[in-house]
Amino acid sequence: MIIVLKPGASARQEREIFREIHRLGYKPHPIHGVARTVIGAIGDERTHKTLETLTTWPQVESVMRVQKRYKLVSREAHEKTSVVKVAGLELGGRKIQVMAGPCSVEGEKQLLTTATAVAKAGATILRGGAFKPRTSPYEFQGLGLKGLKLLAKARRETGLAVITELLSEQHTEMVAEYADIIQIGARNAQNFQLLVSAARTKKPILLKRGLSMRIEEWLLAGEYVLSSGNSRLMFCERGIRTFESYTRNTLDLCAVPIVKAESHLPVVVDPSQGAGRADLVSAACKGAVAMGSDALLIEVHPNPREAWSDGAQQLSVDQFAQLMKELKPFIAAADRE
Repeated sequence: MIIVLKPGASARQEREIFREIHRLGYKPHPIHGVARTVIGAIGDERTHKTLETLTTWPQVESVMRVQKRYKLVSREAHEKTSVVKVAGLELGGRKIQVMAGPCSVEGEKQLLTTATAVAKAGATILRGGAFKPRTSPYEFQGLGLKGLKLLAKARRETGLAVITELLSEQHTEMVAEYADIIQIGARNAQNFQLLVSAARTKKPILLKRGLSMRIEEWLLAGEYVLSSGNSRLMFCERGIRTFESYTRNTLDLCAVPIVKAESHLPVVVDPSQGAGRADLVSAACKGAVAMGSDALLIEVHPNPREAWSDGAQQLSVDQFAQLMKELKPFIAAADRE
């Protein structure tokens, strides 16, 4: 069930409600908004006492039953759209944020060249893989800790926030030390213990959609993050596996308005993974903006032909700069910044 506290409820009043929820046999999960606090109470209503008696408490505005399986992610839990704050940036607000950088961190020159170029073009977040999930064990797996340190250096020199992927629970603390946003990739989208481990860092989490994941499964995966006490979650559409082989994946742009209607959390689109082809990235970005995406995750490399991974889908720095110019009228038409 969902308990909405009145605006101005004190921390003491909030703790009182927490204790009562626990006493009645439920586990409280708060979502703190600007004006009010919403508490998701998780438990089996068939075996525990009803929480509807909380409406008699002076600090409680309303108590609602939740019909969705993804209780905390759902707009039933939090009607107002959530904004995730990262290093002075807002994701889910009026401004569309752009995350850009190489698929893999290959070395200092490659990363700093890219970071400087994308920052100059208007990107606000640097993406780069230090740990890479590859289909073949013989393909480049990433630089690991060295790659994380290079990302940190790029942040110091450019001011860009950093997003990078977490692959293993044993690396959680290491990645959290260097990343501003932790990415959970498509192959790990239902690795629930990894989701919980990432959530406990309290870092913002970007959850990519799994290779063959239905939207409900994706939202339920996100529920693991929020139910672990971390409300700083973003969903990322990156294409799903279908029978179509003309593109690497099938980028499901319809998922953007669907998830924004079902959930209060920001939605990001990764057109590079979605298309698997650099020549389609520009059109996919424009479509993503039109469909309501809150941010774009774009792969950029100084020389895509020499990239150690996924060169075919990475833009050159000049192509990225041109794309940022082309996006401006689309962003304005969508009434975004």
